Amino acid sequence: MGWKIDDGRPIWTQLKEQMIKRIVSGTYSSGEKLPSVRDLAGEAGVNPNTMQRALSALDQDGLTITNRTSGRCVTEDVTKIEECRKDIGHKIVKQYIRDLEELGYNKEDAVALIGKEEEE
Repeated sequence: MGWKIDDGRPIWTQLKEQMIKRIVSGTYSSGEKLPSVRDLAGEAGVNPNTMQRALSALDQDGLTITNRTSGRCVTEDVTKIEECRKDIGHKIVKQYIRDLEELGYNKEDAVALIGKEEEE
């Protein structure tokens, strides 16, 4: 999963969102030690201070835990991870429905389109 940064929003916010997706998708699993701030920043092509801000926000959200001697790990609270996963899924579905409503579809039609897509 590559890093995608656009100019429209703060970089640290985008990094945080992408790290959350990596955690909820299992790229970084529960209890796993994360790469260092410098390594992640280098991989993403951003300043280490910007990556640190994103990771600190994950600490505040309870998705990661920082230990000064052993680094930062993903939380072992799988309930917290699953809650975040569901929240992201709900946001995607809501946006999907809004986008299709702009095209003239109602909610039921939007759901039916998913079913048709799975059949193909």
